[in-house]
Amino acid sequence: MNGNTFGRLFQVTTYGESHGDAMGVTVSGCPAGVELDEEAIQRELDRRKPGQSMITTSRGEPDEVTINSGTLEGYTTGTPIGMVIQNKDARSGKYEPFVTAPRPSHGDYTYSAKFGTRNWGGGGRSSARETVNWVAAGAVAGQVLEQSDYDVRVKAHVNQIGDITAEDVTWEEMLEHTEDNEVRCADPETAEEMRDAIDRYQQEGDSIGGSIYFECRGVPRGLGAPRFDSVPARLGRAMFSIPATTAVEYGKGREAREMRGIERNEDWEFDDGTRDDVVSEAGDPVPVGNDHGGLQGGITTGEPIYGEVTWHAPVSIPKTQETVDWETGEQKEAQVVGRHDPSLPPRAVPVVEAMLRLTILDFMLLSGRINPDRIDDDPGEYDTDYHPSSPENADD
Repeated sequence: MNGNTFGRLFQVTTYGESHGDAMGVTVSGCPAGVELDEEAIQRELDRRKPGQSMITTSRGEPDEVTINSGTLEGYTTGTPIGMVIQNKDARSGKYEPFVTAPRPSHGDYTYSAKFGTRNWGGGGRSSARETVNWVAAGAVAGQVLEQSDYDVRVKAHVNQIGDITAEDVTWEEMLEHTEDNEVRCADPETAEEMRDAIDRYQQEGDSIGGSIYFECRGVPRGLGAPRFDSVPARLGRAMFSIPATTAVEYGKGREAREMRGIERNEDWEFDDGTRDDVVSEAGDPVPVGNDHGGLQGGITTGEPIYGEVTWHAPVSIPKTQETVDWETGEQKEAQVVGRHDPSLPPRAVPVVEAMLRLTILDFMLLSGRINPDRIDDDPGEYDTDYHPSSPENADD
C-alpha cells in the first residue's frame, strides 16, 4: 500500500518535507470539465498558512499555489492535476542538535529506526506542514462537489481548547462566525477565553490540545459499504492521518458508551418531502433524530454527518526536557527553539474540511453519483459551450 496516496477514484498523492524545496500534490481521477478557480484554492491555503496570527507559528510562508498540469483554459481536462507550493522560510539550523538526539514525543527516532535515515529539518515528512497539500487537493474536491448535482456542504469549528469548551452552535452560526476570530470558534465569547488561554500557554513556553467539531450536509444516502470500506472507517483514516490526532468520533461519539440501547435507537418514519436536510424522495423511510451522525451500518443515511476530532498539545515546545543521543550514548537536555504553533486546532479547521471533502467525493465517485469522467454527468457528446477545450475547439 502506498502511504503517500489517499483515495480510490479521486486519488491524492503528495510529496515534500517541512524544510525541503517545495510541497506538492497530484490529484488523479478528477472529472473533466470542472471549472477550476485557482483563487479559491489559494483562499483555502491562506486559511491554513503559518504566520496568520499571534497564536500560530511565526514561520513566514506565503503558501502560494501553482497549478502546472491537468487544466486548460480554466477547466480540468480529466488528466492528473499537479500543484506545487514552494517553501520560502525554512530554517533548518535549529534542528541540528536533534539529528541523533530525538526530540521528546516526536517521530524523530521512529523514522530513523524504520528507514535508517530521515530529513531532520523541521520534522521532515512527518511535519504538519505536509497538510498544505491536503488543503489544496480538498479545495479541488470542493469545486467538483459545488458543480455537481448535489448540494454537499462542509463546515467545522474549534469547539474546545484545553478545558475550555464552546457552547453547542448551529450550522448557521458556524457559517457566520467561525472565521470571525483567530481561534476559529463559532462561539464568540468562548473564542476570547480560548485565545487568552493559548496566549498564556505560549508565554509559559508550553502548548495545549483541543478539538474540532465538523459537519457535512447534503450527502446522499447509500454511500459506503460494510466493514473496511465503511464511511466511518475511511473517515477515521482520513482524520487520523492529520498529525497529532488522538481521537475521532461521529454522532454521539463517546457519549454512546453511557447510553442504553433504547436511548440511542431511533425510530423510523416516512419523509413527507418537506425536510431539506435529507436527500430523499417523499415517502422514503427516514430516522427520527440523528444520534447516529448520518451513518448506520457504515453507510450514509442522508442525514448530516457530524463528529469531532481531538488533538494533543503540540510536542515542539521551548521548555527544557530530557533526551538521549544514540550516537554518543549521552543523556542530554533538549530545548526545541524553532517556530511552532502553541495549539493546533485553529489552523486544523481547513484541514479537517479538506479531508471531509476528499472522503465524501471519493465515495460519490465510487457510487456513480458523480460521473467519474465528466462533471456534467453526460456520457454523450461534449457540450462545446461548457468545455472550451473540446475537440471541436482545438487547434489542428
